[in-house]
Amino acid sequence: MDSNITALCSDFYLNQKIALTMDIPEGRESVLDLFERIQREFPRLERLKRYEGECALESEDTDGTYSWVALRQTTLRSGKVNPASLEEAYKLHRKILEVAPYFLSVSPLDFDHLELVFGFDFEADRDRDEIVFEALLSDSPLADLVDRDRERLVEAQPFIGISLDDDPSMQAFFEVKSRPARGGRAVPGLDGHDPISVYLTVRSSAPIKKLDELPALFARLAGHGERLVEERLIPSVLVPIRRAILSRPC
Repeated sequence: MDSNITALCSDFYLNQKIALTMDIPEGRESVLDLFERIQREFPRLERLKRYEGECALESEDTDGTYSWVALRQTTLRSGKVNPASLEEAYKLHRKILEVAPYFLSVSPLDFDHLELVFGFDFEADRDRDEIVFEALLSDSPLADLVDRDRERLVEAQPFIGISLDDDPSMQAFFEVKSRPARGGRAVPGLDGHDPISVYLTVRSSAPIKKLDELPALFARLAGHGERLVEERLIPSVLVPIRRAILSRPC
């Protein structure tokens, strides 16, 4: 799967989010102690930054590859961009699941959900909505909603959610973002330089009784994610989008 991803898209990233019900402690000591503990395991994470509503620990961008960990009011997120392998990204996320709950005084009762996001970016210099429509919708009944001779497509962003293992607390979401312009006179689908992004989010909102259940939950989400990417996302979304980008101009 790793080699397929590298060949298909411009950038690949794997993000994790731990969502809580109560606010994460904001004290300097708990946050710095957590980040220092993570840095001991991943020494390239050496840049501490503050953003609006967020404190982040980041690595340098080396040829498009970098890592990050970020704390918000009720979430702890982490990400690896263009990892050499899935296992490389998993290592960061597993370590955070292992140590963060204890540094941040998280209890099982506080746990809201855990999710993994498999993200794929495609650079495109043509109308991104037209590319998505051509790749995923043009041969479907939805194509009849648009009169291509008289109307200009301004948004095409499919989103589908499913439950997994016949379990309503275990879900997956497929989303394509063309990032059309919002407001102003910018041209939708063409304005700016943002890529077409495809996301597979696998999420569990099942309650946990003990913190040591988190590694098994992570493994379950990762297994679902890899299977859905390989069996569905690559052939049904990623390959058609890449083919449309490389084909005739829209």
